[in-house]
Amino acid sequence: MKITKVEPFQLDWGEGRGRSAFVRIETDEGITGMGEASPMQGGLASLVIIAADMAPFLVGKDPLDHAVLLDTLFHKCVKLGPEGATTAALAALDIALWDIKGKMAGVPIYKLLGGAWRESLTCYASVGGNAWRTVDQVVEVVERRVAKEKPAAVKIRWDGDRTKLDVDIQGDIAKAKAVRKALGDDFVLGFDANNGYSVGGAMRVGRALEDLGFAWFEEPVQHYHVSAMGEVAQRLDITVSAGEQTYTLQGLKDLINAGVRMVQPDIVKMGGITGLMQCAAIAYANGVDFVPHQTQPSIGHLANLHVLSTVMHLVKPVELADGWERASAVFKNPSEPKDGLFHLPKGPGLGAEFDEGELRRRSIPIAV
Repeated sequence: MKITKVEPFQLDWGEGRGRSAFVRIETDEGITGMGEASPMQGGLASLVIIAADMAPFLVGKDPLDHAVLLDTLFHKCVKLGPEGATTAALAALDIALWDIKGKMAGVPIYKLLGGAWRESLTCYASVGGNAWRTVDQVVEVVERRVAKEKPAAVKIRWDGDRTKLDVDIQGDIAKAKAVRKALGDDFVLGFDANNGYSVGGAMRVGRALEDLGFAWFEEPVQHYHVSAMGEVAQRLDITVSAGEQTYTLQGLKDLINAGVRMVQPDIVKMGGITGLMQCAAIAYANGVDFVPHQTQPSIGHLANLHVLSTVMHLVKPVELADGWERASAVFKNPSEPKDGLFHLPKGPGLGAEFDEGELRRRSIPIAV
C-alpha cells in the first residue's frame, strides 16, 4: 500500500461558528484516513505546513511506516517550532494514519491500542465565557447545560483577556460560590482560570475553591511560566492541572517535574493518538492524573475516545466543550452525549460517520 494523496483543508461550520483543520490521506488501495489539527486561527498555519512541507514527502510512502515517517517529518520541520503549528500538523497526520491502519485491519483503533477498559465514558460539561457574564448569567448557562447534557461534572471556564491578570478575583470567587450553591455540595466541579492570575491571585482563588470543594483548578497562571504553575500546584491542596498548551513530551515532563499533578494534553496538538498514548504512559509512570483537553466535536473527539477507553485508571470524565452541536450537519456521530455518556464508535478505524457531500461542500482547500 502506498500513499497517493495528502489533502489538508479547512471545514467551515457556517453561521460564524469557525473553521476546523482537517487532513485526508488517500492510498492506492482505496483506503482513506481522516485527521484533525488544532483549530487555532482555523488551523491555517498547520495546514500550510502539511501542504508545503509534509505532503510531498509522504506521497509514495507506505502508511504502515507510520512512526518512521512522522519522526522524520518532526525533525525535518523542527526549526518551525517544534511546538505549536508543527506538532499540531503532525497530530492530524498521525490520527489519519491510525484511521487507515484500523480500516486495513477491519477493527476500531482502540483494539489496535490494546483494547478498551470501558465502552462508555462519562462526560463533563466545559462551560466557557464566564469572564464576561454576571453571577446570575453564569448560573443560568451552567444549569441549562446540566439539564441538556446530564454530565458527571461541570468545569466553568473564564476565557478572559490573557494580557491582564487578577482582573476580578472577588467576582470570580462569587461566581464559583453561586455555581456550587446551584448544583449542590456533592456535584463535581472544576475551575479553569485560562491563565488569568498571578501566583498571589491564584493562591487566593485556589484557597476559596478548596473551601467550596472544587475538584480541580486548571491553568491558574500563564502556561509558559512552568515554575510558577508548579509553585501554585505544590502550595495548594486542590489538584492543579495544566498541559493543554503543551506540545511535546519534554514539555509535559517539565510540568510534572515542577509539581503539576493533573496533566491535560490535547490530541490535536500533542502528536495525535501516538502522542497521547505516550503522554498516558508518562502520567502513569509519574502517578499523576491524565485528563486530556479536547474541544473538537468530530475527528478529534473520536480519536480522544479511542485513547481514553484504553486508560486503566481514568479518574475524570471526558470533556464536552461549548458548541459541540455544530458538527451535526456533517458528522453523524459528533460529540453528542446520550444520558451523560459517550459511547465508543465500533466501526473500523476512527469509526467516523459523515455526509461526504456535505463535507466536500463545506471544505476549503489549502493552496501553497
